[in-house]
Amino acid sequence: MKATEATDMARAGKVNWVLFNPKTYATILYLLLALPLGIIYFTVAITGLALSIALTPIFISIPLFFGVAKLLNGIVLFEQSMIRQILGLPTPSVSYTSNPQSEPGKNWFMRMVRGFEGGLFIRNLLLVLLRFVTGMVFFVIMVTAISLGLGFIALPAVHIILMNEMKLDILENSLFSYFHIDWTYNQQYLLYVGVGLVLFWVALRVVNGLMQIQRRIMYVDEPYQRPSVPMEAQMHEPVQSPYFEYTEDLSPQGMMQPAHREL
Repeated sequence: MKATEATDMARAGKVNWVLFNPKTYATILYLLLALPLGIIYFTVAITGLALSIALTPIFISIPLFFGVAKLLNGIVLFEQSMIRQILGLPTPSVSYTSNPQSEPGKNWFMRMVRGFEGGLFIRNLLLVLLRFVTGMVFFVIMVTAISLGLGFIALPAVHIILMNEMKLDILENSLFSYFHIDWTYNQQYLLYVGVGLVLFWVALRVVNGLMQIQRRIMYVDEPYQRPSVPMEAQMHEPVQSPYFEYTEDLSPQGMMQPAHREL
């Protein structure tokens, strides 16, 4: 894929008009589920690796280890596909991982061993651990930012309810009274709602920025940045010799030479 096409693909997941874009609210749901999913991924990865190491004297530890490696790869692929669905990115049509067909006489264990890649396993393990950390951090940032904006928007309604039900004035000692600004409650309500809307819009921008960070962390754009030629076509592609091949002139004019020299 060309560089311009890769750039266009990277921009395809950008979210504009955050207030009215369903991608924004799908991202909020994804980040809300990020915390429990990250805990589940982390627990499964650590438990599986710990059991495979603890059961080393027993033969079951070897297939358990390869099973955990396969499970980690499935978790990473699931996260990548979920991010693509939320951002509206197309699914890669070409698979770049070698997927050899099952040979006769080979059991499932031998196929699992042949499909194991050490570098891919380490990368998937680090991504799952990083997913656990980012799930907690992004959850706290998103909840704090959105709660701040919604809190200012809901402040007038909360003040009215407390005044009518409990005779409690939460705006009595506000900044307006501290700076001796004589504003009515309606004027303060308009200001609080306006500030809340701005903060809520900023919070949605922050949410979309967190999704773009998660997109880069999980290598979602990696398939789009690779050549669009399958591995089988590259393997069977004829190799062009780097040496110049000399071709003789076999035309009739070149083959005919004079029988004698004229004096």
